[in-house]
Amino acid sequence: MTATTPVVPAGADTERPAHRDGNVLRWLAAYTASVIGDNIYYLALSWAAVRAGSPAQAGLVMTVSAVPRALLMLGGGVIADRFGPRRVVIGGDAVRCAAVLTVAVLFFATEPGLWPLAALAVVFGTVDAVFLPAVGALPARVTGRGQLARVQGMRGLGVRLASVVGGPLSGLAMAWGGAATAFGLSALLIAVSIPLLVSVRIRELPTDDSTGTAVDAGTGEPAGESAEARGHTAWRDLVGGLRYVRGHRVLAPLMLVIALGDLGFVGPLNVGLALLADERGWGASGMGWTLAGFGAGAGAASLLLAVRGRVPHAGQVAAYAILAGSVAIGALAYAPGVSAAVGTAVLVGLLAGLSGALCAALLQTQSDPAYLGRVTAVASLVSLGLAPLGMPLSAVAIGAWGTGPVFVVSAAVCGLGGVVVLCFRHLRQAELPR
Repeated sequence: MTATTPVVPAGADTERPAHRDGNVLRWLAAYTASVIGDNIYYLALSWAAVRAGSPAQAGLVMTVSAVPRALLMLGGGVIADRFGPRRVVIGGDAVRCAAVLTVAVLFFATEPGLWPLAALAVVFGTVDAVFLPAVGALPARVTGRGQLARVQGMRGLGVRLASVVGGPLSGLAMAWGGAATAFGLSALLIAVSIPLLVSVRIRELPTDDSTGTAVDAGTGEPAGESAEARGHTAWRDLVGGLRYVRGHRVLAPLMLVIALGDLGFVGPLNVGLALLADERGWGASGMGWTLAGFGAGAGAASLLLAVRGRVPHAGQVAAYAILAGSVAIGALAYAPGVSAAVGTAVLVGLLAGLSGALCAALLQTQSDPAYLGRVTAVASLVSLGLAPLGMPLSAVAIGAWGTGPVFVVSAAVCGLGGVVVLCFRHLRQAELPR
């Protein structure tokens, strides 16, 4: 750690509820501001790309960031563990802010076309490969292990707030001053997160239980040893992280659960829902109300965790929530009207939000702190790699067999995640720390 990095002893403030901890609240404010900025950025990028080129070119600009993000994600986890997630998040936000601000200035001065937008998307995707693992690893450094479930609920509330206000803010900015103003607002919100993160105190990592060696809070490596003495290389760190996940009795099956959940969930709740609304004659308003129901349910789950904190029997609760949520996903395709669809979507959001937050909390509490960035990178890569496959597959399958069978199959894929939890004893019996 550098001398300017505020550090809190590992045992300090562990009993303070996260929602009353100023350190956690500063982190949450920084995270929420950054996510709102991200939402505005993506909407501004899509709008500017459509204005500057053809629909196919706009689609290419929107997807070009996925390649570097996927290719570099695992290496990003190594960087987060080596340098500490706080440093990486601050650096990532600084680079993202500078890139978006540069494009905003270009749009103020001229009509730059598609190339600056494509370059911005590549920069964002490259930075995200390092940024996302660090973001996932940071909560464990700002609060005690017993508060991580509550923090996941608070984080979910931040995401819901960002999704609610990001769209209107982006629309107002583009209506008032075009893409330049929207990009400028995005850069401003991302910039707000930087001083907040600088003020966040980082907790010392606990002793490595397997070796009894103290771990440095900044790098996640054994304290008091040089890199040469440890003989670490980036490649060894990467391979070691993958072996750690593969050999872990909780994390390995948990990655499978995450993969099944994303593969079965993303298609129906994105492309599938639009096709279902069109098939049933609900129209855009019906689809909008159904999505709002899902958001309300997910927000309620986040609020429940934020208020309650620890959930006993976390592994079993996650399994049953996944199974019940999968039934609700299948039932959504057979809702007789918009009201029933909205009610079912609320249930889907509640159960999916609960199981997702519990899985995220288990991932953080079960991981050795020195590996948390790499563990988060694997989980992020699983989600980002499999989730996009669900959308085109769902669209093609619905065109061939209709919405009902595809929703049921997708629900079965999600449900397999709950079966996996119940079949692996250590995951089924996993508990969140008190």
